[in-house]
Amino acid sequence: MVDNNPYLWLVWTRCAAELEPEFNKWYDEIHIPLLSRGGHISSVRRYKLSNEVEADQPPYLAVYQFKDVATFKDWLASDALAEARAEMKDTWAGRDMEIKSRALYEPISE
Repeated sequence: MVDNNPYLWLVWTRCAAELEPEFNKWYDEIHIPLLSRGGHISSVRRYKLSNEVEADQPPYLAVYQFKDVATFKDWLASDALAEARAEMKDTWAGRDMEIKSRALYEPISE
């Protein structure tokens, strides 16, 4: 383990093409602020899959940065995450949007 290097929580998501504008607005204006309450997350950056190279990945990737694994574990147990998940379920229930994968990456070098 390397000290002073962040842990990264990666979340891959897809939604129907006709929902993309609504999805992006919701993610930026509602979801990220809810998840970020409590100060656990150091930064968030979102990406959309480029068409430059053919890939089978889901089109959206969100990268959340945490200062260490303890902060990440605290966030997993936080009210902020529970409320964000509940709000997401209410907003997107029965609609064509899904989280395809999640993964935590730990630093291995500086």
